[in-house]
Amino acid sequence: MKKILVALAAVAVLASCGEKKHCDGCCGVELIKAENFQQEVDGKQVDLYTLCNGDLTMQVTNFGGRVVSLWAPDRDGKKADIVLGYETLDRYVNNTGERFLGAPVGRVANRIGYGKFTLEGKEYNTPLNNNGHTLHGGLKGIDMLVWDVMEVKPESITLHLVVPDGLDGFPGNLDITMKYALTADNEFVVTYSANTDAPTVCNLSHHSFFNLKGEAGGTILDHVLWMKADRITPTDAALIPTGEVLPVEGTPFDFRKPHTIGERIEADHEQLKNGKGYDLNWVLEREDDGQVLNICTLYEPTSGRAMDVATDQVAIQFYSGNFFDGTYNGKYGKPLKFRESVALETQKHPDAINHDGFPSTVLNPGEQYNHVCIYKFYTK
Repeated sequence: MKKILVALAAVAVLASCGEKKHCDGCCGVELIKAENFQQEVDGKQVDLYTLCNGDLTMQVTNFGGRVVSLWAPDRDGKKADIVLGYETLDRYVNNTGERFLGAPVGRVANRIGYGKFTLEGKEYNTPLNNNGHTLHGGLKGIDMLVWDVMEVKPESITLHLVVPDGLDGFPGNLDITMKYALTADNEFVVTYSANTDAPTVCNLSHHSFFNLKGEAGGTILDHVLWMKADRITPTDAALIPTGEVLPVEGTPFDFRKPHTIGERIEADHEQLKNGKGYDLNWVLEREDDGQVLNICTLYEPTSGRAMDVATDQVAIQFYSGNFFDGTYNGKYGKPLKFRESVALETQKHPDAINHDGFPSTVLNPGEQYNHVCIYKFYTK
């Protein structure tokens, strides 16, 4: 009888961790079912993978290389899923709500003005999928393609994708390897490397939407933000950079000392009106030397959860969830509402290919694109 009870308990643990058995008993949370994602898309098999290390548990699908859930403890040890996502593959494939939940974005993250750029004397046109401009790689960005799974370990997954020449108008076959890893220090580490067989543009980023109270846990206006950034790249009303680089001193965009997100979000400032809140690129106080430096901290006082962001990139997009309106539900059946999530996207400057003064996003044959972004979780 004792052996039967032990066996039943083991089965229950595996069931609670989903079909991918990479939890080693560290889950302790109710995960999204793997069968909700197990089907073919564009002739390639899609699945849902569970990673676990330290206090963190994360689920990843190879459709778009997306983070579906990420569980982290509060100061009392109670875990919550702190990223927005959907509970089925169909909701990502046939999306009618927010498209980029938990996704890597590219081959060019953020916007390309008017869907046009010139490279080596040739003009390229890309899809106008956002108010007359190209956003996050166009209609078939890397978030809408099935990645090949190269390696799965209990704490990490390595994915590979070749974005074909000409897809959505971009030149060159772009060969990308991306790894997600959870560390014993409660870090979620994102690493990209990419190369090309023809001159192209490459500026990748990660687009999880965070609420440190938990998905649909309420406003993020009480989250406290610090960023080591002394300049912004202002935009026009369509959120396309003007080409200027302006100081944050004396503006609502100065987070060099911590402020709650809501403290100045309604200030009478053109850049806040353009994005209906915060939706801008901040230029980090750092050299473009490849070093991974801590550049940002997000803190939620009620739960005590905090998240540091470290990167080797020169800029970060901070978006305060201004275009959610509660029309669509998240994976737990609750509406995804206005200003209830935060995206912190490490990157090079938006629309850089069209501004000579911005860091170059051109990638040539024989060169390698590298990008590291680390989200570290802890409590105060």
